[in-house]
Amino acid sequence: MTISSPGPGSYRRTLTTIGAFVLVASVTLYLALPVAALFFRTTPDLFISSLSDPVVASALWLSLTTSVISLGIVILAGTPFAYVHCRNTYPGKIIVDTLIDLPLVLPPAVAGMALLVLYGRVGLIGRYLNMFGITLAFTTIAVIMAQIFVASPFYLRQAKSLFEQLDPAYEQTARTLGASPVRIFATITLPLTASGLVSGAVMTFGRALGEFGATIMFAGNLPGVTQTMPLAVYVGMEGNFNVGLTISILLVLISFAIMIAVRFLATIEVRHA
Repeated sequence: MTISSPGPGSYRRTLTTIGAFVLVASVTLYLALPVAALFFRTTPDLFISSLSDPVVASALWLSLTTSVISLGIVILAGTPFAYVHCRNTYPGKIIVDTLIDLPLVLPPAVAGMALLVLYGRVGLIGRYLNMFGITLAFTTIAVIMAQIFVASPFYLRQAKSLFEQLDPAYEQTARTLGASPVRIFATITLPLTASGLVSGAVMTFGRALGEFGATIMFAGNLPGVTQTMPLAVYVGMEGNFNVGLTISILLVLISFAIMIAVRFLATIEVRHA
């Protein structure tokens, strides 16, 4: 009985498998270990007790409230905008596309500075609003404006992509049957793109919830007024570390839930495609 030794091809496959495993494990651990360290740094009792801290409760409530309002505004204004933008050709459309995507690559601090220069008390528009007693900077409204600025591209890009991919034959058929543009949009376009729009909305909410740079530049860091969860984490690093750690864990849990929801919605969309 002759036992043949493994050939060069077998060694190459083994080395390739080992290399792939090491690569995947390295990248995964690099991304997962810092997040896992947050949970190992505290205890369940300490985490639960920190939830009752006024700073945590205030930051959580403010973040959730402003993020929901920001998301609502983005959906109400962004959905029809994306539809009109995709269904029409007009001069400067490429520039509009570029401006929509600009906040994705713009440093958040620069976004906050831009909002401050425009809407601050001595800003280009803010100075005139100030004449009527209207102040935007360093208020809760400023938090919402900053969130909308940095988070809206996530929804607008998704909505544009969905409307562009939608077969116009559905809308054309409804139009020949006498349906109005508004009815077509509400009864055909939206239902056919609903799951994708919800996915974009979830990502937008997550981005708004985690906004830091633009908020601290334009809205400041006033407890109970503009101090959102990311800002409270920053303050916690200088004062109550357990508070900052608790809020960090809350943000991780919310972010994880958001990503699970997005993947679940994507799975549903693929099944119904």
